[in-house]
Amino acid sequence: MKLFPVVVFAFILPLIGAQVPHWGPCPEPEVQPAFTLKQFMGRWFEIAKLPAQFEKGRCIETNFTLKTDNSIRVVSSEILKAELRKIEGTGVIEDMKNPAKLGISYSYVLPYSPYWILSTDYVNSALVYSCTDILRLFHVDFAWILGRTRTLPEATVEKAMEIFAKNNIDVSRMTPSRQKDCDKTL
Repeated sequence: MKLFPVVVFAFILPLIGAQVPHWGPCPEPEVQPAFTLKQFMGRWFEIAKLPAQFEKGRCIETNFTLKTDNSIRVVSSEILKAELRKIEGTGVIEDMKNPAKLGISYSYVLPYSPYWILSTDYVNSALVYSCTDILRLFHVDFAWILGRTRTLPEATVEKAMEIFAKNNIDVSRMTPSRQKDCDKTL
């Protein structure tokens, strides 16, 4: 039975690819108080991120649209090898008492992944965090700084990094996203 965690880790390691697992359970960051989903809807550009195996391209953006059943249509896109790639998913509010805690799934067979809005002013920037515990032994996380435009002032990015750090989220590996030459024809 002592071998069980090692076997589980060996099985899961290939699935987390570029992610760096952290020991212990996920942190429990504070999310946006009085979050208003309707104001969050629309187009958001990725400004910076923790490395993610599923995001390899440039010009990454996501468009959120509220559906009549109060679920969210989520369309993410990137340019990879001179080709525009899109993926569509569904988002839901996972905790009605805490509407900034969304869940997003890009497949009918996969569960919703946490997509927590830590901070947003709705018109300029948003900070998003996602974390998954693996048997409470370690966790894998993702973090994004999003903007309504393809660039944000450096002071906004620095403040975002401070908010992540204040919530015990390691953003030392956060990298700027490539948002240049995005409007050129492919």
